[in-house]
Amino acid sequence: MKIGDLYFSFTNPSLFMLLTLSLVLLLFYFVTKKGGGKSVPNAWQSLVELIYDFVPNPVNEQIGGLSGNVKQKFFPRISVTFTFSLFRNPQGMIPYSFTVTSHFLITLGVPLPLAPFLVLLELIPHCFRALSSGIRLFANMMAGHSSVKILSGFALTVKSR
Repeated sequence: MKIGDLYFSFTNPSLFMLLTLSLVLLLFYFVTKKGGGKSVPNAWQSLVELIYDFVPNPVNEQIGGLSGNVKQKFFPRISVTFTFSLFRNPQGMIPYSFTVTSHFLITLGVPLPLAPFLVLLELIPHCFRALSSGIRLFANMMAGHSSVKILSGFALTVKSR
Protein backbone atom coordinates (compact mmCIF):
# COMPACT_ATOMS: atom_id res chain seq x y z
CA MET A 1 0.00 0.00 0.00
CA LYS A 2 1.49 3.32 -1.02
CA ILE A 3 0.45 6.59 0.61
CA GLY A 4 2.30 9.56 -0.85
CA ASP A 5 6.02 8.81 -0.75
CA LEU A 6 5.61 6.14 1.92
CA TYR A 7 5.18 2.45 1.24
CA PHE A 8 3.40 0.32 3.84
CA SER A 9 3.37 -3.45 3.66
CA PHE A 10 1.41 -5.90 5.75
CA THR A 11 3.81 -8.75 6.53
CA ASN A 12 3.84 -11.86 8.73
CA PRO A 13 5.18 -9.94 11.74
CA SER A 14 2.39 -7.39 11.35
CA LEU A 15 -0.24 -10.13 11.21
CA PHE A 16 1.03 -11.98 14.24
CA MET A 17 1.50 -8.79 16.27
CA LEU A 18 -2.12 -7.90 15.55
CA LEU A 19 -3.10 -11.44 16.53
CA THR A 20 -1.27 -11.06 19.84
CA LEU A 21 -2.74 -7.63 20.45
CA SER A 22 -6.27 -8.90 19.80
CA LEU A 23 -5.71 -11.92 22.07
CA VAL A 24 -4.49 -9.75 24.96
CA LEU A 25 -7.25 -7.18 24.48
CA LEU A 26 -9.91 -9.90 24.33
CA LEU A 27 -8.57 -11.47 27.52
CA PHE A 28 -8.57 -8.13 29.34
CA TYR A 29 -12.01 -7.25 27.93
CA PHE A 30 -13.65 -10.46 29.06
CA VAL A 31 -11.99 -10.30 32.46
CA THR A 32 -13.19 -6.76 33.10
CA LYS A 33 -16.59 -7.25 31.44
CA LYS A 34 -17.47 -10.57 33.07
CA GLY A 35 -16.64 -10.67 36.73
CA GLY A 36 -14.19 -7.81 36.93
CA GLY A 37 -14.08 -6.27 40.38
CA LYS A 38 -15.68 -9.15 42.25
CA SER A 39 -14.34 -9.79 45.72
CA VAL A 40 -13.61 -13.43 44.79
CA PRO A 41 -11.93 -13.37 41.38
CA ASN A 42 -12.34 -16.14 38.84
CA ALA A 43 -9.32 -17.86 37.26
CA TRP A 44 -9.03 -15.42 34.32
CA GLN A 45 -9.18 -12.37 36.56
CA SER A 46 -6.52 -13.93 38.78
CA LEU A 47 -4.31 -14.45 35.71
CA VAL A 48 -4.62 -10.80 34.65
CA GLU A 49 -4.00 -9.58 38.20
CA LEU A 50 -0.94 -11.84 38.45
CA ILE A 51 0.47 -10.41 35.22
CA TYR A 52 -0.27 -6.86 36.38
CA ASP A 53 1.23 -7.39 39.85
CA PHE A 54 4.33 -9.19 38.57
CA VAL A 55 5.70 -6.24 36.62
CA PRO A 56 6.19 -3.60 39.39
CA ASN A 57 8.65 -5.75 41.37
CA PRO A 58 11.35 -5.88 38.65
CA VAL A 59 10.68 -2.21 37.88
CA ASN A 60 11.28 -1.27 41.53
CA GLU A 61 14.39 -3.46 41.70
CA GLN A 62 15.96 -2.08 38.52
CA ILE A 63 15.04 1.56 39.09
CA GLY A 64 15.50 1.42 42.86
CA GLY A 65 16.92 4.85 43.63
CA LEU A 66 14.26 6.89 41.85
CA SER A 67 11.09 8.30 43.36
CA GLY A 68 7.70 6.65 42.93
CA ASN A 69 6.56 9.11 40.24
CA VAL A 70 9.51 8.29 37.99
CA LYS A 71 8.99 4.55 38.47
CA GLN A 72 5.33 4.88 37.57
CA LYS A 73 6.32 6.74 34.40
CA PHE A 74 8.14 3.65 33.12
CA PHE A 75 5.58 1.11 34.36
CA PRO A 76 3.21 1.22 31.34
CA ARG A 77 6.04 0.74 28.82
CA ILE A 78 7.57 -2.15 30.71
CA SER A 79 4.17 -3.70 31.38
CA VAL A 80 3.19 -3.62 27.70
CA THR A 81 6.57 -5.03 26.63
CA PHE A 82 6.35 -7.83 29.20
CA THR A 83 2.75 -8.72 28.34
CA PHE A 84 3.50 -8.69 24.61
CA SER A 85 6.49 -11.00 25.07
CA LEU A 86 4.59 -13.24 27.46
CA PHE A 87 1.81 -13.86 24.95
CA ARG A 88 3.81 -13.70 21.72
CA ASN A 89 6.68 -16.10 22.47
CA PRO A 90 4.53 -19.16 23.32
CA GLN A 91 2.45 -18.51 20.20
CA GLY A 92 5.65 -18.84 18.21
CA MET A 93 5.89 -22.48 19.28
CA ILE A 94 2.68 -23.33 17.43
CA PRO A 95 3.52 -25.12 14.16
CA TYR A 96 3.40 -22.89 11.04
CA SER A 97 3.29 -19.83 13.25
CA PHE A 98 5.72 -16.92 13.26
CA THR A 99 7.83 -15.75 16.19
CA VAL A 100 7.84 -11.97 16.02
CA THR A 101 10.58 -11.49 18.59
CA SER A 102 13.01 -13.43 16.40
CA HIS A 103 12.71 -10.69 13.81
CA PHE A 104 15.70 -8.34 13.88
CA LEU A 105 13.77 -5.10 13.33
CA ILE A 106 11.28 -5.82 16.11
CA THR A 107 13.91 -6.32 18.82
CA LEU A 108 16.18 -3.55 17.51
CA GLY A 109 13.75 -0.79 18.50
CA VAL A 110 16.05 0.93 20.99
CA PRO A 111 16.07 4.72 21.36
CA LEU A 112 19.16 6.27 19.78
CA PRO A 113 20.42 7.98 22.98
CA LEU A 114 20.74 4.52 24.60
CA ALA A 115 22.95 3.15 21.80
CA PRO A 116 26.34 4.18 23.32
CA PHE A 117 25.31 2.71 26.67
CA LEU A 118 24.28 -0.57 25.03
CA VAL A 119 27.56 -0.78 23.09
CA LEU A 120 29.45 -0.34 26.36
CA LEU A 121 27.18 -2.87 28.05
CA GLU A 122 27.86 -5.45 25.34
CA LEU A 123 31.60 -4.71 25.22
CA ILE A 124 32.27 -5.25 28.93
CA PRO A 125 31.37 -9.00 28.94
CA HIS A 126 33.64 -9.61 25.94
CA CYS A 127 36.59 -8.04 27.77
CA PHE A 128 35.97 -9.99 30.96
CA ARG A 129 35.42 -13.24 29.05
CA ALA A 130 39.11 -13.33 28.08
CA LEU A 131 40.17 -12.61 31.67
CA SER A 132 37.81 -15.25 33.01
CA SER A 133 39.05 -17.84 30.50
CA GLY A 134 42.66 -17.14 31.48
CA ILE A 135 41.91 -17.54 35.18
CA ARG A 136 40.02 -20.80 34.56
CA LEU A 137 42.87 -22.14 32.41
CA PHE A 138 45.38 -21.30 35.16
CA ALA A 139 43.21 -22.97 37.82
CA ASN A 140 42.72 -26.12 35.72
CA MET A 141 46.43 -26.43 34.95
CA MET A 142 47.30 -25.85 38.61
CA ALA A 143 44.76 -28.51 39.68
CA GLY A 144 46.14 -30.95 37.10
CA HIS A 145 49.73 -30.45 38.22
CA SER A 146 48.72 -30.72 41.87
CA SER A 147 46.80 -33.94 41.19
CA VAL A 148 49.76 -35.49 39.38
CA LYS A 149 52.12 -34.48 42.21
CA ILE A 150 49.81 -35.86 44.91
CA LEU A 151 49.16 -39.14 43.05
CA SER A 152 52.86 -39.67 42.34
CA GLY A 153 53.61 -39.00 46.01
CA PHE A 154 51.05 -41.64 47.00
CA ALA A 155 52.56 -44.06 44.48
CA LEU A 156 56.03 -43.55 45.93
CA THR A 157 54.69 -44.04 49.46
CA VAL A 158 52.88 -47.26 48.53
CA LYS A 159 55.90 -48.57 46.56
CA SER A 160 58.33 -47.93 49.43
CA ARG A 161 56.32 -50.04 51.90
